Amino acid sequence: MSAIVERAEGVLARGLAALPDAVARLIAGRRVEIDGQTLDPKVQLALRIERLVGGFEAGPVDEVRAKRRSDARAFAGRRIEVGRVTELRIPGPAGPIGARLYAPRAVSEPAPLIVYYHGGGHVICDLDTHDQPCRFLASQVPALVLSVDYRLGPEHRFPAAVDDSLAAFEWAHGEAGRLGADADRIAVAGDSAGANLATVVAQLAAAREGPRPRFQALIYPVTDYSAKRPSYSTFAEGFFLTREEMDWFRDHYFARADDRADPRASPILAEDLSGVAAAHVVTAGFDPLRDEGEDYAEALRRAGVEVSLRREPDLVHGFINAVGFGGRSREAMEGVAAAIRAGL
Repeated sequence: MSAIVERAEGVLARGLAALPDAVARLIAGRRVEIDGQTLDPKVQLALRIERLVGGFEAGPVDEVRAKRRSDARAFAGRRIEVGRVTELRIPGPAGPIGARLYAPRAVSEPAPLIVYYHGGGHVICDLDTHDQPCRFLASQVPALVLSVDYRLGPEHRFPAAVDDSLAAFEWAHGEAGRLGADADRIAVAGDSAGANLATVVAQLAAAREGPRPRFQALIYPVTDYSAKRPSYSTFAEGFFLTREEMDWFRDHYFARADDRADPRASPILAEDLSGVAAAHVVTAGFDPLRDEGEDYAEALRRAGVEVSLRREPDLVHGFINAVGFGGRSREAMEGVAAAIRAGL
């Protein structure tokens, strides 16, 4: 995307954020109501901006990644200040893993720690696209946040991202003292594909002797690559994440179709969920992934896992990337921060 278009998108996004809710409702037009839910008017206008500048288009991976990085910058809002940000390199199974450690301005040591895995379909996004959400969690929990730059497909297909994610969690636990963190108060968290990785790490940790997270926070998680639930059809297009985009991610993440049913890819298919960390699951009302996220929360509950479920009925997939603009996105993330704070 050209710099001019990106700046224009940013100006539109800032103008939208500054609109009073009543004005946003007035110019948003006819209410969007599906499944008894009403789309937030500012989200409705943001989707218009997305259509204006061009939404998802299947194409070369590098171009899709560049487009998402540009969108993230435009909708990030004013940078949330934290006490310290440190770039790290974590030992991984195939070489060093990039990571970024956020420290809040004030927190008692040893501090709680959140190991965070960014979204992006296991194919796009990086530490920079999810800089604002990590800053928000660091400041609002408050806690240390370790953001993990795991390997992406198609260069590194499944299960490379899983291997890196588990290695990063185990490293964080082993290095907790050096990081200023409390090894007994570590959460895994993520959004979308990152939430998929967070809960897979929680499952793998529960199945082996070794460190386990105390809590998991899953924001609109991918939990089943093997099947599509009704929300895939209900929200197939027009609400940021599309069914076409999910298919594109899937095809770039997996080398073999059979891998989609592996519990490390589709954690809802795990034979035994008992013993995994307590969880907070958040879904967006207008999201193809809504149903599988809520089904996963129910599967955890049936397995005896302590779990809370929160649907944000007026929001779309990706709302955490607009947390810097306030409004409903910030309110929803404040709920996530409160759940993590209570869980740790």
